[in-house]
Formats: sequence, structure tokens, C-alpha cells
Amino acid sequence: MESKLERKYGLITAICMVVGIVIGSGVFFKAEAMLNITKGNLPTALLSWLIGGIVMIISAYTFAVMGTQFEKVNGIVDYSEALVGSKFAYYVGWFMATIYYPAMTSALAWLSARYTLSVFGFGLNSAEVMTLAGFYLIASFAINTLSPKLAGKIQVSATFIKLIPLILMAVVGTIYGIKSGILGVNFTSAVTDFVKDANGNLVSCTAVPSKGISWGLILPGVCTSVFAYEGWIIATAINSELKDSKKNLPRALVLGTIIVMAVYMLYYLGISGSIQTSELLPNAATPNGASKAFISIFGNIAGNILTVFIAVSCLGTLNGLTLACNRGFYSLAARNQGPAPKVLGEVDKSTNMPSNASIVALFFNVAWLFYFFMANLTPFANKNMFLFDSTELPLICVYTFYIPVYIMLMVKGKHLGVFKRFIMPIFSTLGACLFIYAAITKHGIMNLGFLVVAAVIMLIGALTRKSGSKQKAE
Repeated sequence: MESKLERKYGLITAICMVVGIVIGSGVFFKAEAMLNITKGNLPTALLSWLIGGIVMIISAYTFAVMGTQFEKVNGIVDYSEALVGSKFAYYVGWFMATIYYPAMTSALAWLSARYTLSVFGFGLNSAEVMTLAGFYLIASFAINTLSPKLAGKIQVSATFIKLIPLILMAVVGTIYGIKSGILGVNFTSAVTDFVKDANGNLVSCTAVPSKGISWGLILPGVCTSVFAYEGWIIATAINSELKDSKKNLPRALVLGTIIVMAVYMLYYLGISGSIQTSELLPNAATPNGASKAFISIFGNIAGNILTVFIAVSCLGTLNGLTLACNRGFYSLAARNQGPAPKVLGEVDKSTNMPSNASIVALFFNVAWLFYFFMANLTPFANKNMFLFDSTELPLICVYTFYIPVYIMLMVKGKHLGVFKRFIMPIFSTLGACLFIYAAITKHGIMNLGFLVVAAVIMLIGALTRKSGSKQKAE
């Protein structure tokens, strides 16, 4: 008898998976990068976040339409197979399993370790942080593989915990900013005269009157926002395990992304009302810029409390990513494709999880964790085109796979209305093109390095696809 994954998750878990995966380290981690990219211009930064969020919601809506039509094992792979073809679907699944999922998941393991140990004064590239990152990665896979129901409960709990500081800052910071006038000041000022030390840390900067939105910085800002907004598509990986998935998955995607958008915009208004932008930028003395905002509102003890919340937030995101990550190879094996489909397609009777596929996924995550370390935390960082930003380029590249799916939805969706068949897929395609163009303009030659690495991995996928086909024939 064929082994299948049982339906064990409800709507609340699915919504929490969308919110919990998207709202994680990015809201803190990329906030600092956004301030630097936009040179402290608050309207430019907020517009960048807004554009990134709109693209996310539009894309999620279009995938929600697909979710009401198709259901098998893994959402994006299912939709690709139904609309474009099985061969295309295989390469989408292979990209997700070997590049997209592990690149993002491994980065979250490091971020979780970074914020956990920063309380004790350990450096970003210390051996202790990397060791804990490896432990978090293995522990997350173990929990999700051996006890998926516990993993679901962790996802729900972590989602509500991480929302506490965000909503608190959104409400209190905004009110404080309006009363103190700081919010108005930040909307009309920018930052210039950046002085950095030998390690690239900001030493000082100067606040100057703003001339309005810096349109030339919008695309780099949008590109920076992608990591913070990405992850919603991963909720489609459990569509075959959702109760009444054709109704609950679309609801989770739309409601979840709207919640994320609202929380992000309100949070950034909150931190912008707490302290002037020139002081909010992270520097050599205080590398965690977000903690300055909390300290200015709630006192010194808030710095460490915030760090604890960030660590919990990252771990919740890591859990959600792993929830989908360890199903990547299973989604290929369930179609009798890829390496050893009989082995990777097995579902453990006691846990109802694809244990063998999870082990292979863990191997890829460890490899990408090592790559993340080399590309970001060693003297080689930013000095070689093959050491690209694995928190942005793999995430944006996946949108190139979405475009054919959007186009074929317009071609084959004859039973759909004009809005669902044409208008939203067209806007989703434009959003994907915007992300891709933003990556090209921001990362330059690094795009080529990523394409070469991705091409090699995809070539391996082509060879293993044939291997799977031969096994099927036998």
C-alpha cells in the first residue's frame, strides 16, 4: 500500500506558518540593511517595504487561486506540474529542495545562534555561534521529523510570542513619536557623511534635511526587503497535510500575508517614532540598531529582552522553514522522480513523516550553512563573485520559476473570471520581474556567480531525474 502523509494541520496552523515564517529575523536583520541602503531616508525605506509587501500579497493571492484548483503533495510543484508540465515541475521542486529551502533555512539557523549568543558577548563569526547554528539546524530537523505535531504547536506558539514586541513597539512607538515630534523629524530628514572603520562598521553620520523620496534607492531597497517578506510560498508545501486544504490554504496565504504587511508597516512607524534615524543606524558601538529603539522607549533592560525575543522569533521561523524543507525531496519522490525515489518516498509509520528525505535535506542545509559562513563571515566575503548573498539571490531567483506558472494560468484558466485569470497573474508577473531587475541592479557580478553555482546544481538534478526515471522503468 502506498504511504501518504495524513491531514494533521488546521487553518490556524497554516496562517501561523505563513506569518511565523515571514515574520522572523528579517524584520530586525534587514531593517538595519534597509537603513544603510536607503541612507537613512525614512520615506524611501517605507516605500521600499510597501512595494515589497504589495508584490508578496499579489503573488500570494495568485497562488491562492491555484490552491483552490490543484492539490497533491507540494503546492508550488503541484501547480507547476498541472499548468506547465511534469518536467518543469521537477526542476522547480529540485531548485526548492536543493537551493531555495536550504539557503534560507541555514541562514536562519545562524541568525538564531547569533541572537542567542549575542547576549553573552560572542562575535558573529565565532566558533561558538557556528556550533550552536549547527545544533539548532539538527535539532529543528529532529523535532519536525520525529514529532510533526509538536513542531506545529511550536509554530503557533512562536508566532504569537514574536508578535508581542512588534505590536508593542508599533503602538507605543507611534504614539510616542507623534507626541514628541520625532516621527515628523524622521519623515523630513535623511543621513549623509557616513564614516566607517576598517571593518566597515559605521562610526558616525550626519542628519540633513531630506529632499523627498530618493527614487534611485528604491530598487536596492525593494531587493533588500525580499528576505524579510519571503517564506509565504513554503506554506504550500503542507497542502496535502492540511484539513480542507482547498479552502484553508488560500485563506492562510491571503490572510497571513496581509497580517505580515500590516505588522511590518506599523512596526517601522513605531521604531521611527522612538528615535531619530541617524541614531537608529547600527554602528560599531551598538551593532543591533533595533535595540536602540526599544531602549529609548522602555529602558536599558529592553535591549536584552529584545534580543531574547529576536532569538525566539528566529527559532520560530527556523521551525517553519524546516517544516517545509524536509518535505522537498519527498515531493519529488512521490512523483517517482529524482534520486532513489523508492527510498526518499518512504513515510515512517510511527511519525507519518518522510524520514529519509529529511536526512538528505539536512545534508544540503549543512552544506549551505558552510557556504553562508564563507560568503559572509570570512575575509573572502564580497571579494569573489561566487561568494554571493545566499539570503537574497536564491530567494529572488525562485520568482523566475513563477513567471511560466502565471502565464499558463492565464492560458489554461478558462473557467476563471477576468480578475483571477488575467489581472492578478499579470500583476504577479510584473512583481516578479521587478524583483529580478532589482537583484540585477543591486548585486551586479554576483548574479553571474549565483547563476553558475545554480546551473551546476540544476545539472546534477537533470542527471538524477534520469536516474529516477530508470528506477521507475525497472
